[in-house]
Amino acid sequence: MRVPLGDSAALVRELVRVDSRNPSLVPGGPGEGSVARLLAEVLGDWGLDAQLQEVVPGRPNVVAKLRGAGGGRSLMLNGHIDVVGVEGMSHPPFDALENGGRIYGRGACDMKGGVAAMCAAAAQLRGQVKGDLVLAAVVDEEWKSLGTTALIASGIRADAAIVTEPTGLAIMPAHRGFVWMEILVHGRAAHGSRWDVGVDAIRHAGLLLAELDRIDAEELPRSTHPLLGRASVHAAVIEGGIGLSTYPDRCILRIERRTIPGESVADVCAEVDRACARVRDKRPEFRVDVDVLFSQPPSDVDPNAGIVCALSEVLRREKLSTSLLGMSAWTDAALLNAAGIPAICFGPGDVGLAHAAEEYIEVREIQRATEVIVSLARSWCN
Repeated sequence: MRVPLGDSAALVRELVRVDSRNPSLVPGGPGEGSVARLLAEVLGDWGLDAQLQEVVPGRPNVVAKLRGAGGGRSLMLNGHIDVVGVEGMSHPPFDALENGGRIYGRGACDMKGGVAAMCAAAAQLRGQVKGDLVLAAVVDEEWKSLGTTALIASGIRADAAIVTEPTGLAIMPAHRGFVWMEILVHGRAAHGSRWDVGVDAIRHAGLLLAELDRIDAEELPRSTHPLLGRASVHAAVIEGGIGLSTYPDRCILRIERRTIPGESVADVCAEVDRACARVRDKRPEFRVDVDVLFSQPPSDVDPNAGIVCALSEVLRREKLSTSLLGMSAWTDAALLNAAGIPAICFGPGDVGLAHAAEEYIEVREIQRATEVIVSLARSWCN
């Protein structure tokens, strides 16, 4: 298999043809091993020293460094190579069909198009930069971001980073975080006729849901971020009940709270505790256990940060929009920022097509993203 040097569109087609469904999301999914090996081979053919960094068995990151001549700033280009499931797709998920200037397939937009753009840019930049350029194609972003977590733990750093998620070639310096919580509401099982004995866990869960609804409608809109707007909370899963003639002894709620910069996991836990206390004021027998299942922080880079200004200047020269927007989805930029690497999102594709029944990316947009990244690296790293 031979991909022409620096040809981002050709690389997208090859990457999309490899099934890299995340096995943590899709039982039996093959993971990222095959696509990682393919990408490392292409980068090697293009003259880049690409290494496989094992994260979990059979699921390696691809890490390559283009060493500069010295004296310039370093830049990391980061993107993930895992994809989500393919149920309900309206076209073959891994054929990389091309029609009307678009490449169709699972992962074309999210985000093998961005990975291809950053890799093609690096190949075109050989011998042109003073600072180091780091390529990181990582695993598991769609679940718990084990890839970028391992990348950071290995000590790899840069003066700034571009995460090439699909932004439609807009600069996105911020995105929300999230907290996943499980709330076990306790009841007391009893025969359906024994209202005097039974405690209805599902009704109590309903009272808590009503309180969370009030918080979402009244409290969360009071605090906003200039690019992201307000935070939110929604009920994702509810489980409970034994039978029609039995008071339910338990009900499980799983909720997702999307956070904006400035909010912490502790803030969210305190918010839920207050909601439970308000329900308990009405129903003294209300009892719950609350657990945080998983969380990721929000991401926020100052609009006046050097990497934002440098990218804005490149887009201005290319006669593209320099508007700053908020990213709707969570990305690994948050982890890079937390590690002290200012990281912003910029890449080809429409995030509205991510995980969708129809997923595609415009070939011209991949090529434009590649051109912009080349110009940015020449400016930033020199």
